[in-house]
Amino acid sequence: MRSRFEPDRQLTTRMVATMFLLGLVYVAFIAALIVLLKSVVLVVVIAAGLLAAQYWYSDRIALYAMRGRLVTAEEQPQLHGVIDRLCATADMPKPQVALSELDLPNAFATGRNADHAVVCVTTGLQRRLTAEELEGVLAHELSHVAHRDVAVITIASFLGVIAGLVVRFAFYSQLFGGRNRDQNTAAALAAVMAVSALVYALSFLLIRALSRYRELAADRAAAMLTAKPSALASALTKVSGDIARIPSQDLRTAQAFNAFFFTPALGPGTVVANLFSTHPSLERRLEALAEISAELGEPGSRTS
Repeated sequence: MRSRFEPDRQLTTRMVATMFLLGLVYVAFIAALIVLLKSVVLVVVIAAGLLAAQYWYSDRIALYAMRGRLVTAEEQPQLHGVIDRLCATADMPKPQVALSELDLPNAFATGRNADHAVVCVTTGLQRRLTAEELEGVLAHELSHVAHRDVAVITIASFLGVIAGLVVRFAFYSQLFGGRNRDQNTAAALAAVMAVSALVYALSFLLIRALSRYRELAADRAAAMLTAKPSALASALTKVSGDIARIPSQDLRTAQAFNAFFFTPALGPGTVVANLFSTHPSLERRLEALAEISAELGEPGSRTS
């Protein structure tokens, strides 16, 4: 069943293209590992096991890492009420609802499909936003579920994860097992590290290109569903400003999940944020929301 979230053909095209390209890279990666490690069974078992874990348990892993827990309607009536209304408006299944006891103001959606999805908000976000702003953020996260890009970004991230793990494995094998290895084995491990590093770099760039576009698509879908783009813009401005004041140690803890967040956990003036961010800049997102506001004729919007 299709939801009433505004469809985005460009997002669908980009997701298909990204998965196709990552699939080609992944096939080449596995083939290279088989040649270098000379163990088809080992490589296939490891790859299949990690992919299955990433696909089936991504929601649990994300909740655990962000110290989130599922909450009932009795525990969080306001949060459940907003999500109930949005799901009814969008005509989509209601995801599980989770709360993270973090001061970091943020939210994220995860899960392999609409029937097995989780939307999580932090107590820091709840405390800082008005009801309309919170509705806009939750609509943004639900649109990720409806557009199925949560599952795509989860699977796409897997290739980078496994490539990174192989780099570490090969590095420590070289570091601690060098005395017991001949030159051919050492050369093979060095080649594995090189191939894995290249695969990680390619997947890194592809995922971030997709992630930046999907955030703009989610902003638009949420704004069109709620008909309140200014509320979402206000939430973006407020959350981005407050994240800049969060201690760096807390930001580093959350950065591994930036691709899933409403706004990235990066401090101000970060070069990486500008070059390789998982999200468009705040200015770009606010500009797009202003255009939607004018399109909808929202009071106070800019007119051409």
